[in-house]
Amino acid sequence: MPFVKVSNSVLSTSMSYLSNSSSCYFKALACISGAFGSASGAHPMSTTTQPVVIRIPRHIQEKVENVKQLRGNTKINTIKAGKLLIMSKNPELNQSAGYTFGKFEQPQLSSKGWKHNKSYGDYFTINNTQTTPPFITEIQDEGSEPKGKSKQVTFSKLHLCPDLLDALGKDNITHPTTVQLQTIPKLLNGYNILCAAETGSGKTLSYLLPIIHKLQVEKAAESVETTPRTRSVILVPSRELADQVSAVARSLCGPCRLMVKTVGGGRGVGRIRLAFIKGPPDMLVATPGALIKAMRRRYLDLGELSFVVVDEADTMFDPSFSGMLESILAQTRVASDPSETRGPSPTRKAQLVVVGATFPGGVGEVLSQVTDLGSMVTIKSKNLHFLMPHVKQTFLKVRGSDKLLELHQVLKTAEQDKTGVLVFCNRASTVNWLGFSLEDMGLRHVRLQGEMPASVRAGIFHSFQKGMVDVLI
Repeated sequence: MPFVKVSNSVLSTSMSYLSNSSSCYFKALACISGAFGSASGAHPMSTTTQPVVIRIPRHIQEKVENVKQLRGNTKINTIKAGKLLIMSKNPELNQSAGYTFGKFEQPQLSSKGWKHNKSYGDYFTINNTQTTPPFITEIQDEGSEPKGKSKQVTFSKLHLCPDLLDALGKDNITHPTTVQLQTIPKLLNGYNILCAAETGSGKTLSYLLPIIHKLQVEKAAESVETTPRTRSVILVPSRELADQVSAVARSLCGPCRLMVKTVGGGRGVGRIRLAFIKGPPDMLVATPGALIKAMRRRYLDLGELSFVVVDEADTMFDPSFSGMLESILAQTRVASDPSETRGPSPTRKAQLVVVGATFPGGVGEVLSQVTDLGSMVTIKSKNLHFLMPHVKQTFLKVRGSDKLLELHQVLKTAEQDKTGVLVFCNRASTVNWLGFSLEDMGLRHVRLQGEMPASVRAGIFHSFQKGMVDVLI
């Protein structure tokens, strides 16, 4: 316990200061003063000028210091002017796009309290901060544009064949995305690629364009006596994705006089045989199960491939497909160096391309069995696993009994605006139940779920793609 020697004037000043800060401090010092007066025998009204000694407990000294520090600190404004990024029902949870947290500031969730029963009806919206997707690239064309202006790179600068450029031009595709700009030159130079990018960033064209370009160059260099063979295989996890990739590949391979065929699971061996009845296709888009069936019947030889693409890697390396994928890659002669992808066909090895939005554990272990991981070029989008800044997202907390009415209101608004809407459900039975409910409400829609036959699913999705119906469940 420290001893402090003060005069009456100093004591009164201390009491005044503490009384302004907190009443408890004043009471504490008053008790101390009274105790000291009684102990010394001095009269309460005595005007002695002798200094007195009082004891101030340590915890009171610390409280005084804390009050001084709090009063001395100036609050830093961390909110910058700008567009509102998060708009909540509770305005206190709003955040601007320029908001930065202080060093010791704890962030508050916009969904704070949503586990409580009284939170039903709460909502928040994450506004878009830009209008164009982040993977649309603009590269400064040095020497041809004034400083401060940028010019977009076109596909013509990537040294693709004229037939491909014409096919792209017919679809009004002239400028590559960031992923395509990074991937295409590497594939043209013979590197194995591991590409991780968000959905919609142009991964399909990033491997199709260089593969078609190199296949056309190879075919032009071969003699007439060369035996036709399947030179590229694209592996995808589902029939729908196989049809989608094949449709894009056919539109690009047509002008280049290259044949594209598709084999998918669940269609029987007869359908697989039809894909090879007119000879081996230049490009084969297949699901793993269908490809293994074709290999067992010796419809193609994986040792003669020039390209192997594993699309949707997060699904393809899943335990449900990984066994088949390892078997396919084990029978493929994958290059470990770009120099091995050049030369005559008997000695030339295949380039490996693995693309996806996410990569599960064990990918490196599988790939290391067929190629040198150190030679693979990894291309990763800087926006991977981030919210897309051009997409507006709204989150609404509703009761289970109110969910159908809220969804109906949203769909009616979208119907008036002629906007396409995808509604995702967790199981096939929920898709059917929701469809029947919306039918009773008079809302036009189509349903798509895994228990439907493949031919029916294809027709339903096609009608939604073409805009014949605006709501797909």
